[in-house]
Amino acid sequence: MLQLTVNDKQTFSINQDGGRFEINNTPANWDASWQANGLISVLYNGKSFTAIIENTDRNNKEISLRVNGQLYTISVKEPIDLLLSNMGINLKALQKTEPVKAPMPGMILKILVTPGQQVNKGDGLVVLEAMKMENILKATGPATVKAIKVTERTAVEKGAVLIELE
Repeated sequence: MLQLTVNDKQTFSINQDGGRFEINNTPANWDASWQANGLISVLYNGKSFTAIIENTDRNNKEISLRVNGQLYTISVKEPIDLLLSNMGINLKALQKTEPVKAPMPGMILKILVTPGQQVNKGDGLVVLEAMKMENILKATGPATVKAIKVTERTAVEKGAVLIELE
């Protein structure tokens, strides 16, 4: 069984028995196929939908889908996640926050945060210019800015620690 939470609002229980699926213990009649243009064509209970995967976050078990133009963020809990949750264990709270590192060599254009600042997933932290493109490095989850290890208008190498989070 999987538990899917859509946009932090609706939760669904998904069971699969062979080729049959049940959503909240109700049989679901659906089919999906990948199209050559990268879209996913979904037929659910006689209705047709078009979807595209916008983003996948394997560490946090989240996927962002755009269905008929509407964006949905889906959190996935597998059986082990549900068991640990029922035991009162929150793995996300136990995960160590990794420092933000330069994904490529470049120039620090702007630092968007200050030490002690609370950030949430998706918040911009630093602007890195690389290959004449500006890249905004974002927080991967909620954290507090512990230290900023670089200054604006300085060059950095790939893998250099830019910001420490806690």
